[in-house]
Amino acid sequence: MAPTTHLSQSAFDRLKEEHEDLTTRGRIEIAQKIESAREMGDLSENGDYHAAKEEKGKMEGRIMHLERILENAEIVNDAASDIVQAGTVVSVVYEGDDEPETYLVGSIEERRDGIDVMSPGSPLGAALLGASVGESVSYESPAGTMTVEVVAIGE
Repeated sequence: MAPTTHLSQSAFDRLKEEHEDLTTRGRIEIAQKIESAREMGDLSENGDYHAAKEEKGKMEGRIMHLERILENAEIVNDAASDIVQAGTVVSVVYEGDDEPETYLVGSIEERRDGIDVMSPGSPLGAALLGASVGESVSYESPAGTMTVEVVAIGE
């Protein structure tokens, strides 16, 4: 079974719309491109045909990816919380640093401008889950044990 993807309602709706668009308009347009390229003759040396087939393959891959996400999605509440959970924006300060770094703990499909996304399954993401402001958490990185302090939760 595929892992659960935590999404906000708005991200879920956006992905559902993208899926519907690709499976309707997208497939029709790509089929027309392929047919148009076929009419040009010899397929072995037809760049338009090969480009359209490659575009079709990428689109079908995205459709399958969206289907897996939507099928296994869990809608997370956007309500403010005093602990880090999936879908939370959190600011942390690494031990020895002064400047906070801000992350969205969640799916890459939740990405927002100006905020890096951190998977809740990553070492730091997993360590942050359940933490509150003022709490320090440690996690294992390739460079050794790292410690961060949660300085803010929310936007």
